[in-house]
Amino acid sequence: MQNSLRATFAAAALVALAACGDNAQRQSAGAGAEAIQIDGSSTVFPLSEAVAEAFSAAATGGARVTVGESGTGGGFRKFCRGETQVQGASRPITAEEMAACAAANVTYVELPIAFDGISVVVNNANPATAITLAELRRAWEPAAERTVTTWRQINPSWPATPLLLFGPGTASGTFDYFTQAVNGDEGASRTDYTPSEDDNVIVQGVTTNPGAMGYFGYAYYDQNRERLKALSVDGVAPSPETIANGTYPLARPIFIYVNAEALQRPQVQRFAQYYVANAGRLAQQVGYVGLSESAYQTLATRVRERQAGTAFGGENEVGVNLAEVLARPLSTAAPAAAE
Repeated sequence: MQNSLRATFAAAALVALAACGDNAQRQSAGAGAEAIQIDGSSTVFPLSEAVAEAFSAAATGGARVTVGESGTGGGFRKFCRGETQVQGASRPITAEEMAACAAANVTYVELPIAFDGISVVVNNANPATAITLAELRRAWEPAAERTVTTWRQINPSWPATPLLLFGPGTASGTFDYFTQAVNGDEGASRTDYTPSEDDNVIVQGVTTNPGAMGYFGYAYYDQNRERLKALSVDGVAPSPETIANGTYPLARPIFIYVNAEALQRPQVQRFAQYYVANAGRLAQQVGYVGLSESAYQTLATRVRERQAGTAFGGENEVGVNLAEVLARPLSTAAPAAAE
């Protein structure tokens, strides 16, 4: 009995020591040059989180990857100061952000990594099942502020239920893309809505208010489809198929940007290559749509050769053709207006 107890205690001690060793290894792996910090878009967050977890589980080793979600704009502020190595973005880098990165001598590799469809969601009790871009503008344009306050004002066939709006904050790339696609001008929006950089707050707002409307990336709708309802837009419902073929009006690419200098570090290069190689598979798992195999091969070359710059010239674009975008020349020079 005594020997058995000693054996049990010895085994427990070995397990504890092994756990401490593993923990110490994880902590030391995150120190200094082997730490990889990702921040930025809440839309891209689920994909980056899935990639980071898979990368760690694959024992490709030596790096501790942390993933934050301060919004596309907030993330770019950190990235252009050199504080993070990878930036998630739900729209391309802007002219102002290009100028900020250039001023800090931060160069970047632009990687459109998957497709998303901004989903317009309502409470399950709402009778609406479809909405047009014109009706979305009626609800969200600046002129609607404190004026369009019921659902009937959006569409006369809908009830006079009070309208409560939830959406991303102004630091969000989803906010930028949605306002440009719906209101025709990036950043043009009514301000009397509940903003949040955390899409789960928007989910909670819509699910607990019968008159609520919100919008966010497709992954968050997909994860909460039993709790809320996505409206079709101009007759097309968001789905992996309609997002992939571009028929859904609010389909768009989502991005990561990788610090080009950091890519000289073996572990950052390895992580970026792992991200590109596995993004298609993991995008599907978290609710997004992967790119073509040829697109990912092009991106792998960008990472390997550290091809710096953006194909968008500091401008957001609605309804882009990704194959055409990937064929464009890349530039890190900020447009003159941003300087």
